[in-house]
Amino acid sequence: MLLCISTVKLFGVQQQRSFSSLAKRLSLTGKLPLEPQTQASLDKDFLPWLEQIAGSKITNTLTIGTSTYGRSLFASKVIHAGDCMLKVPFKARITPDELPLDIRVSLTDEVGNIGKLAAVLIREKKMGQKSRWVPYISRLPQPAEMHSTIFWGEDEFSMIRCSAVHKETVKQKAQIEKEFSIVAQAYKQHCPMVIKRPDLEDFMYAYALVGSRAWETSKGISLIPFADFMNHDGLSASIVISDEDKQLSEVTADRNYSPGDEVFIKYGEFSNATLMLDFGFTLPYNIHDEVQIQMVVPNDDPLRIMKLGLLRTHHTRTVKDIDIFHSSCDTFTIKEVKSAIGKGKGIPQSLRAFARVLCCTIPQELNDLSKEAAQHDGRLARLPLKDRSRELEAHKILLSHINRLIEDHSACIKEMEESKCYFVSQRLVVRRQMARDLLSGELRVLRSAAEWPSHYCTTLFSEHSLYNSNIRMN
Repeated sequence: MLLCISTVKLFGVQQQRSFSSLAKRLSLTGKLPLEPQTQASLDKDFLPWLEQIAGSKITNTLTIGTSTYGRSLFASKVIHAGDCMLKVPFKARITPDELPLDIRVSLTDEVGNIGKLAAVLIREKKMGQKSRWVPYISRLPQPAEMHSTIFWGEDEFSMIRCSAVHKETVKQKAQIEKEFSIVAQAYKQHCPMVIKRPDLEDFMYAYALVGSRAWETSKGISLIPFADFMNHDGLSASIVISDEDKQLSEVTADRNYSPGDEVFIKYGEFSNATLMLDFGFTLPYNIHDEVQIQMVVPNDDPLRIMKLGLLRTHHTRTVKDIDIFHSSCDTFTIKEVKSAIGKGKGIPQSLRAFARVLCCTIPQELNDLSKEAAQHDGRLARLPLKDRSRELEAHKILLSHINRLIEDHSACIKEMEESKCYFVSQRLVVRRQMARDLLSGELRVLRSAAEWPSHYCTTLFSEHSLYNSNIRMN
């Protein structure tokens, strides 16, 4: 996941918030941030070095320090909402163009932008003191400080086996290995012998660094030294803005800061699943949490081929909540449902449509759905089924699927709580808390999502029973 840089200079200015509550949300260890400690021996020369590369002043109001989150930025003087806190010229960014031309040419399209920038980091790190970026690279987190799930051991990884993050991590590791094989071959052919060729561990570390710190613009991706020392506050309105005319990236304060306050920006509106996989941290309560739910057309369904054909025919890419029906299973994103008696906002219409297709038992029912879609906007099964018993069955299928996920998440959380480790490393403490944050957030979303179809099914059942009773009376 890359951090996107806005090219629009508009943001909402907000009042100062309580940093004690923010610290509780962000801390992985349950401790409040430490007071800023200037790393005189390591960081006192960093800004002068970067400003020499930039050819201009970077900041007059920020200083580097440490918090429980690692290297961070703090206010060195009073900062008012609306003040520009830092400006980093484009010439002080690290981009894939730093790679020698012969290596860039040999990296095929199978290596994405993250992989190419990771190759830059590896090359610069292998150059040691000869690299012009050594003051920056030496300040990046070390592998032991990184907690993305791609670094988790088997026992740690099993803690989140019920979450879609588990499968996404496996996919991401496979992609990293694929790109590494291409990058390693390019190094073998073109890099001087003085630079040791990277191994998979090097590449995975660099890939994770880039994925969590790089910024994406219309011109590609880049690392922005100093700006990427800022930590995430999901409630912040401050973001990194790219000004193509001025050829620089800048950050404007969204609140007032006093000297010594840690300064934050917002990486994006990310769920704990994304934060865990791509950034290596979670929030104890994340308002952006969501759950990936997969629905399947069973292999033994007599109408399986017809259903799959119908789903493929009527998918619509332009509607934001439609997932592309491409196989016998489809993945949908559920968000927290605020009310059990509303319209079910948070449960995609495409998911309810899939459930309606699943409950069809004769070809005529599928043909009727196809005709209905053609008569409206082309979207499949967006209206309640005319047969109330079928509509009830469709939402029972959906509710049953959600309830199974609730049971799986509850079992994983209970297993974590009951596990006893007599010798627990700090790494395991952090990762166990991350797993707990992830699963608890997803469980909250699932429980809210289950309430809506449960209420809907109860209402349908009552209406259906009343309808049948009236028929018998007549």
